[in-house]
Amino acid sequence: MTIKSPQSLVSEALNEVKTISAKEALELSQNNKCNLIDIRDGLELEREGTVENSFNISRGLLEFSIHPDSPFIQENGIDLDKEIVLFCAAGGRSALAAKTLKEMGFDKVSHVQGGFFSMKNSGFKIE
Repeated sequence: MTIKSPQSLVSEALNEVKTISAKEALELSQNNKCNLIDIRDGLELEREGTVENSFNISRGLLEFSIHPDSPFIQENGIDLDKEIVLFCAAGGRSALAAKTLKEMGFDKVSHVQGGFFSMKNSGFKIE
């Protein structure tokens, strides 16, 4: 039996998903052309802060919460016709999550290279 490493899973995902820079994500956000989805967990948010105008859906609940029929989408008025831009701390989890959303049938999905740490240094307001 061969077990793939997390690094090889991320590498495979990166070959299949759209990766954008933090500056590209900022431009999409400023032009109201995307939904910024922060998939970090609660402890990370408390420790590091949150990105202004982003929604938090922890990685463990993403597939359930992002579905068009979910209460989360409906209660927050998230327009799933806009690009879904995922980010985590550094980019690994968001690459895997973007691959999963593509498998679910989402066409307009990308993830931020370098994650929250690159976003902090690219003009995003941190709350």
